[in-house]
Amino acid sequence: MELVVSAGIGVLVAAGLYLMLRPTSFSVVLGLTLLSYAVNALIFFAGRLNAESPPLAIGGANGIADPLPQALVLTAIVIGFGMTAYLVALALRTKGESKTDHVDGREEA
Repeated sequence: MELVVSAGIGVLVAAGLYLMLRPTSFSVVLGLTLLSYAVNALIFFAGRLNAESPPLAIGGANGIADPLPQALVLTAIVIGFGMTAYLVALALRTKGESKTDHVDGREEA
């Protein structure tokens, strides 16, 4: 299971970095979003979640799930959504002013 999760996170990081290096602003925004998803998954799965641990402390349980990674990921999702909304608005304004979607403001030759 760890190998599948690690490979999935690696694919998200690779796709995010590839898209961040593209010349269009929409690709950069999408790459940053994928990279933030990869970091969220890394934090979430680093919390050693298992199905046997209940989320709350109840009598007779063998342990409880650590709530800190869950709280960090939830906070990161909200911050990531705000960052994505801001970057999309910034990209739309840049496209409106420069009439192109390229990061450097020039059209490819």
